Amino acid sequence: MPSDPLYIAYDPVYKHPLPEDHRFPMLKYELIPEQLIHEGSITHHQLHRPRACPDEFILKTHTRDYLYQLIELNLSPREQRKIGFELSDLLIERERIITQGTIDCAFAALDKGIAFNVAGGTHHAFADRGEGFCIFNDFAVAANLLLAQKKAKQILIVDLDVHQGNGTARIFEQEQRVFTFSMHGEHNYPFHKEKSDLDIPLKDGTDDHTYLSLLRHHLMRLMERIKPDFIFYLSGVDVLQTDKFGKLKITMEGCVQRDEIVFETAHRFQIPCVVAMGGGYSPKIQTIVEAHCNTFRTAIKIYNLTS
Repeated sequence: MPSDPLYIAYDPVYKHPLPEDHRFPMLKYELIPEQLIHEGSITHHQLHRPRACPDEFILKTHTRDYLYQLIELNLSPREQRKIGFELSDLLIERERIITQGTIDCAFAALDKGIAFNVAGGTHHAFADRGEGFCIFNDFAVAANLLLAQKKAKQILIVDLDVHQGNGTARIFEQEQRVFTFSMHGEHNYPFHKEKSDLDIPLKDGTDDHTYLSLLRHHLMRLMERIKPDFIFYLSGVDVLQTDKFGKLKITMEGCVQRDEIVFETAHRFQIPCVVAMGGGYSPKIQTIVEAHCNTFRTAIKIYNLTS
């Protein structure tokens, strides 16, 4: 029998003012749900708009000084350049919405098994600073809230974006209840890597066979070793061979098989899973949207979800 409909956190107001060079990558956030609805994979009723994340949740992860600097739009020009966005009230509101979306997904996944944030995966945000287009670390905020409310005892973060989740690694470096696992380009941003609990640096040109073999091996070992009761999965599609910055040689089919490995593992072990989109910078927006939509389609198939 089909399970419950897929729960998807989605903020329809993505037309916030952004610099011209950032509008293209942001377009995917509108196109992903539109494509999935058009093809009948999901319905409008499965889209849930989050509210803005309150300070009390953010402060379980981020420092008070950093949060208040953001609220007061008081970061220096250098700090804003490090993030990549010029600060505005609308931008901070959007980042709060993204973060709350991942929190909402976490609680939905406890009930439904899996949930998606159309955005999210802001893994370059540290407790006291942002960088790499990341302001709040949504996985970290949601994970800390689950721990605080005793909804999870051992969390696994599976970060398969092509860029190392440096902010996430630093935030949880002393937290034994959160295990950070990152497979990323060895010679890619960030050029100074933090230390995850398990880092798998990938050589330029890594192909499907090598990538998928490594993922299967390490993910299964982690299931046996740490026995997680909750998974956050960052499904960046910047691993694709078409990506402008990725440097790997993963095909579209290889990307689908990657998602299958993660979802089949979580489903087999009955571990709630939250999925965020992460990066994707192929020259054609159709390629980016198709790859992200494949992640949804793969989950729908494996979890036998209704639309």
